[in-house]
Amino acid sequence: MPSQVRFSASRPGADRVHYVSEEDIHVVLTRLPSELWQRLRTVHLNDRSCGPLRLGYVNRGRCEISICALPPRMSLTRALRKGLTPEQFGARRGEKWPSLAIRRFMLYNVFLHELGHLQLVYEDTRSIRLKFAREKLAQEFAMQWCGELWSRPFLHPDPVHNPPAPEELTAFPPHAISVRPL
Repeated sequence: MPSQVRFSASRPGADRVHYVSEEDIHVVLTRLPSELWQRLRTVHLNDRSCGPLRLGYVNRGRCEISICALPPRMSLTRALRKGLTPEQFGARRGEKWPSLAIRRFMLYNVFLHELGHLQLVYEDTRSIRLKFAREKLAQEFAMQWCGELWSRPFLHPDPVHNPPAPEELTAFPPHAISVRPL
């Protein structure tokens, strides 16, 4: 049960906000098999992003995840890994992401990616660095479980826990297409 996971939240500075909450993370954890998050002890919601490219991280002991606060309006297109598009989360390329798309990205990509770092890869090695999933495997873990969770409809009042509905992408005002000479 996700109740064994503790949470800590620090107040973000300036105008930054926490896009995910303890309740959001509980919902994601209850949808996953418990053996995937049995190492997880604490989730920190903090303000240590150091810019837009550090969205979350795992502590050295591989049992705590930190999710960072972000500015209120931003685009996360630069943070997308190979194989991901803004439309998968409910945003449009080249535009500021709506809050719902940022929340979806933080939960179903960043949080799952960090959870991927807690997975044992080589149990018998003496090196802590090699024992757990590194970047490539952690991202594969996130993409696999995001696809798995979104492949089944999930009845929840918060739309963040399902893939974006077609109306979400058409709700944006149409933007002018500019053609640049080659």
